[in-house]
Amino acid sequence: MSEVKKGGETLEQDVHRLMQVRLDKLDELKAAGKDPFEITTYEQGIHAAEIKARFAELKDTEVSVAGRMMSKRVMGKASFCAVRDLSGDIQIYVARDAVGEEAYAFFKKYDIGDIIGVRGKVFETKTGEISIHAEELTLLTKSMQPLPEKFHGLTDTDQRYRQRYIDLVMNPEVRETFVKRSKIISSIRRYLDDRGFMEVETPMLVSNAGGAAARPFETHYNALSEDVKLRISLELYLKRLIVGGLERVYEIGRVFRNEGLDARHNPEFTLMELYQAYTDYEGMMNLTEDMFRHVAREVNGSAKIMYSGTEIDLEQPFRRITMTEAVKEYSGVDFATIETLEEARAVAKEKGVAFEERHKKGDILNLFFETFCEEHMIQPTFVTDHPIEISPLTKKKPNNPDYVERFELFIYGREMCNAYSELNDPIDQRERFKAQDALAAAGDEEANHTDEDFLNALNVGMPPTGGIGYGIDRLVMLLTDSPAIRDVLLFPTMKTLGKNAGETEKAAEAEEGFFTPNAKIDFSKVKVEPLFEETVDFETFSKSDFRAVKVKDCKAVPKSKKLLQFTLDDGTGTDRTILSGIHAYYEPEELIGKTLIAITNLPPRPMMGIESCGMLLSAVNERNGEEELHLLMVDNHIPAGAKLY
Repeated sequence: MSEVKKGGETLEQDVHRLMQVRLDKLDELKAAGKDPFEITTYEQGIHAAEIKARFAELKDTEVSVAGRMMSKRVMGKASFCAVRDLSGDIQIYVARDAVGEEAYAFFKKYDIGDIIGVRGKVFETKTGEISIHAEELTLLTKSMQPLPEKFHGLTDTDQRYRQRYIDLVMNPEVRETFVKRSKIISSIRRYLDDRGFMEVETPMLVSNAGGAAARPFETHYNALSEDVKLRISLELYLKRLIVGGLERVYEIGRVFRNEGLDARHNPEFTLMELYQAYTDYEGMMNLTEDMFRHVAREVNGSAKIMYSGTEIDLEQPFRRITMTEAVKEYSGVDFATIETLEEARAVAKEKGVAFEERHKKGDILNLFFETFCEEHMIQPTFVTDHPIEISPLTKKKPNNPDYVERFELFIYGREMCNAYSELNDPIDQRERFKAQDALAAAGDEEANHTDEDFLNALNVGMPPTGGIGYGIDRLVMLLTDSPAIRDVLLFPTMKTLGKNAGETEKAAEAEEGFFTPNAKIDFSKVKVEPLFEETVDFETFSKSDFRAVKVKDCKAVPKSKKLLQFTLDDGTGTDRTILSGIHAYYEPEELIGKTLIAITNLPPRPMMGIESCGMLLSAVNERNGEEELHLLMVDNHIPAGAKLY
């Protein structure tokens, strides 16, 4: 625990004191023969939301509920408390005369966070609140650790992700997000099952992690004495099943990609891939559009949804546009007229699009799309006909072999799914694998590798097939209006606080308070700039507008090793973008949800083709001859837009 002072006591002492009080209460219960941990079951007859929904028929009826006590008001001979179950909260009226003197005396010693069972009759208070008049109380679990303080709740983003169990207890809207996530996955399963698809399972540990452009995690199989990889995709095994005659297959499962973390990426995530024989990418577009519309209606009640303040209309037909057409529309460059790699490189330099020496013409077209087009794809848009260089498993377009029959669905500027007319020519596939092997040899860690068994399957013969991959987490983000992927993952990947269990616990304790105590930091080798090297008059200084800003999103700027791009809430209702060269000191995911300080009235400054509107403030010092930057982070209770004086 932190050693921060609080009213003459340390926070550590305060927490330990409260826990000791609860431990003493537990000892008292045990002595009275009422040890709650000996109870193995309780009849939870109904949930809070159902009582409220059916009040007219349940009035004066005896019910039995169970949940966590979230508040309590003791008022002499009668008291109120609120019990929270999966569906929500319900008020409990506890009268001494109804439950008995002994039970009432024990109830008064219940703590916030205790899990209790209540049997009583449904009624409505004079203020109109539907409640239960308790006739019997049962303490089912004694909560030994105090919950976060009621007024502010659990708001620290990092703590919410690390201790999701407390987040779920304290924040009903978080619980609703994950209830809805479960409904979304169930809806997808029903949709596919009703259309003749069969759910299957494929290996997670593989010798060749293929099917996507990603760097895999590697591990070792002791029993076989072999190095293996965690899968990055579901594709190649599902296609083997199409070869085997299972004409419609799908899998919903975890895949693992050894990449960075940001608002839209987590190293392990849930992917749904399906493959259907005797259709193509046009058939996959129709299925995708219908499925997204169906799931939105079933889970949200409407296919018109709000995301980050923008209405997304899934009811209207999704727009369809080729990648070449999109690049022409948003950048003014027509790749249909560019014939050589030299011409592509020249126009890229002219437009400020960074590329690498290994990039071909199709790669550069894709870079143009990422630079100029993605952000404009707000309403559902199918971007079709991708260059062959970025699509090693996709069938060529018969009338133009430089492109393939592939689409990606974009919504709110984000890729939502990826689909192909699957390549089933084993000779062509071997050549594509050969090109990927060459890229891997040149240092591309995300390139595919030749999979001989998959080629053997294609030699047996795979029918014309369409396939799709959906990122389940991004779909959940869309349908729950969640800004970051961590908000829809129950247990997102987090950086370990310490190198081992002991250090992790110690580090967690050190971060318990808002500030890390100076006594725990060694500043002996830190050098700071001398004060008063320059002076500035008050009139000049007063023109700088210092504001508290909240980080809504943070991601690495493509092609830059230093820059992070922040999407900030500055209190105006309009997102502010600021770029800051601090990637060497922070990972993007660490900063989402934090409250920082920015100068907000600087003129826009273009950086890497992005306008940076302001400057985030950092503390600068030197340690062992190297400069360090530390963003100024302040209490999350400070609202966005608050002005500093």
